[in-house]
Amino acid sequence: MKFRSIKKILESKFITRYNLEYETETGKNKVYEMISRNPDIKDFAQLHDGRVDAVVMILHDETGEQILLSREFRMAVGEWVYNFPAGLIDAGEDAASAAGRELREETGLKLSHIDEIWLESYSAVGFSNEKNIVVTGTASGEIRPSDSDFEEIEAFWYTKAEIRALLKVARFAARTQAYCALWSKKDI
Repeated sequence: MKFRSIKKILESKFITRYNLEYETETGKNKVYEMISRNPDIKDFAQLHDGRVDAVVMILHDETGEQILLSREFRMAVGEWVYNFPAGLIDAGEDAASAAGRELREETGLKLSHIDEIWLESYSAVGFSNEKNIVVTGTASGEIRPSDSDFEEIEAFWYTKAEIRALLKVARFAARTQAYCALWSKKDI
């Protein structure tokens, strides 16, 4: 594919829609619709060289025997979905401070220890250039309801057996489903 141009179609508060024009290997014109958190993409480099938008947290309790998941009503699909706690990185924040803030806001828990911060990845590469960074580690404290008036989020700790059962009956975000399936079968 050869990039030709980008055109802003609609800018809203949180996302901007663009049309990307490419030329295929056979010389055909292809227009591809996408959304971005960046409201001002002007060239090809800005499609992938932008800042990281969000943080995703893969957290275990202090024993390592439980994993933290959020059950959140996701408006785009109109149903409750299991996911890792996550959220946007505010201006001036790094991944670690955003993870601590988002965890506290969504679950009431404290980010006790960070094991790793993974290389940035794409959230939904099929239609967006949104990038996130995964923080793995340990959380502690008592789960409290989310402090958001605009999100419906419930957090729970799950054992491997509980995750295996949940995977059979509940909807998950893809990355969460994949990680949980692997984690729940480890050492069986």
